[in-house]
Amino acid sequence: MIVTTFPRAVRVIEHTLIPLKDGTTLAARIWLPEDAEQNPVPAILEYLPYRKRDGTYERDALTHPYLAGHGYAGVRVDIRGSGESTGLLFDEYAKQEQDDGVELIAWLAAQSWCNGAVGMMGISWGGFNGLQIAARRPRHSKHRNHLFNRRSIR
Repeated sequence: MIVTTFPRAVRVIEHTLIPLKDGTTLAARIWLPEDAEQNPVPAILEYLPYRKRDGTYERDALTHPYLAGHGYAGVRVDIRGSGESTGLLFDEYAKQEQDDGVELIAWLAAQSWCNGAVGMMGISWGGFNGLQIAARRPRHSKHRNHLFNRRSIR
C-alpha cells in the first residue's frame, strides 16, 4: 500500500541548483513540509549519480514525500557530473564527491527552511558516500552531521 496522507502538508521544489565554491552546480529536488519556512525542519539528504529527473524519479516520489510529511526536508541531489549537475564524475566514491557532499551539507544547513540539522540516507552508493562523508565529521552552522536510517524516521 502506498501512503499518500501525512500529518503535514508537503510541497515539492522540482529543480534547484546548488552552487559549489568551484563553480560547479549540483541539481536537487526538494520535498518540504509546507510550513518549513516558518517552522524549520531537519534535512535528510540522498546524494546519488542516478539522475533525479528519471533514474530514481518514481522511487523518490514515494520516499521523500513521506519524509516531508513527517517533518523532515527530503533532499535528492545528483552527484557532480550526473543527471543535471555540472562537472565531471571520474570514479565511484572519489574524494571530490565527499568534498562536494561536505559543501552540500553546509548549504542545506544554511537554508531558511532547515533547522541546521542534516542527515544522510541511502543504500548502495548513497549508503557508502553517506558513511564516508560522516567519517569526515562535517561541521556547519548549527549541528554536526547526524545519520538517520529509515527505521529511525517515525
